[in-house]
Amino acid sequence: MPTNLAEFLPRLKRLVPRLRGKRIGVVGDLMLDRYLWGTASRLSPEAAVPIVDFVEQSECLGGAGNVAANLAALAARVEMFGVIGGTKDAADEPGTALRNCLRAANIVDKGVIADAERVTTVKTRIIARQHHIVRVDRERREPLRTETEERLLRSLFGALKRVDALILSDYDKGLITDAFADRILSACHRLHVPVFVKPKTSRLYAYRGAKAIVCNVKEAGMFVSRTLTDEKSVEETGRALLAHFGCGAVLITRSGKGMSLFEESSPRHLNIPATSFEVTYARVGQPGIDRSAGGRQVFDVTGAGDTVLSVLALAAAAGASLPDAATLANTAAGVVVGKLGTASVRPEELLHALDEIRR
Repeated sequence: MPTNLAEFLPRLKRLVPRLRGKRIGVVGDLMLDRYLWGTASRLSPEAAVPIVDFVEQSECLGGAGNVAANLAALAARVEMFGVIGGTKDAADEPGTALRNCLRAANIVDKGVIADAERVTTVKTRIIARQHHIVRVDRERREPLRTETEERLLRSLFGALKRVDALILSDYDKGLITDAFADRILSACHRLHVPVFVKPKTSRLYAYRGAKAIVCNVKEAGMFVSRTLTDEKSVEETGRALLAHFGCGAVLITRSGKGMSLFEESSPRHLNIPATSFEVTYARVGQPGIDRSAGGRQVFDVTGAGDTVLSVLALAAAAGASLPDAATLANTAAGVVVGKLGTASVRPEELLHALDEIRR
């Protein structure tokens, strides 16, 4: 069921201020995104690779931390739950940097547990003149120790009574297992806390009872072992995933084709088209939009799925219907893909993007 974005705009604009102050919990795989910025004008004599002259280093939240950062950027009150490397007294070096990033974003980190037998996941990207040269990952993927998992769950369960929604962000780093997810969803069900999930393809049945599942078109195809090539295959897959997950809704993000929302309570699905404006390189990180071209130029899709998940959950917690929440999430993702690297969207940017659609 295609829809015209203009029909949603008045409600969406009224919705944006209501996002402020909503309490959202985020549990998932924490990562530190580290960027080494430099210049490159020559090749190495040792191999056919560029020599990057280091200029500066920057760090930001990745993985489930980026979901939390997106929520905080929209003025939500966010509590983070996850595991980093280190001891009870001191995190490892990237874990300390990650905590600093959380606190700088006004994200409560009391639920972030340090474990001496793990390392903080770090994804180090080397960027030369805005070109991504290489990424180096440091991580552990084995399941949590029972002791660490119980500490994390105690902290999370103690917070559930004060949150409006919970986001489960699974990056397959060992934190979220079937049993772990089942205990969280059971606790949330008892307390009537809606759960929004970004799943991984290794777990198909672990999220029963979730309010909504968010996945991209490739992930959706992997869940049902088929390639989604047309509208019919997308519709059949969306309906199949509703049954597989036993959830209230499935949102499939489809890049340039927008999103498709399937709700258990509705016999028809909703197609949300991608916004038609283009974000040019010269405007990266700026709210302004260039309409000189007819299509969209996506600069960097890093973290766009996190933006969709966070805005969907936050808007629903603020009282929006899932179609309205998904449409707002689609608009937010359109802003984020015009920024270099892991990014988030601010309320004024979201309102500006909605104004541009109106025009």
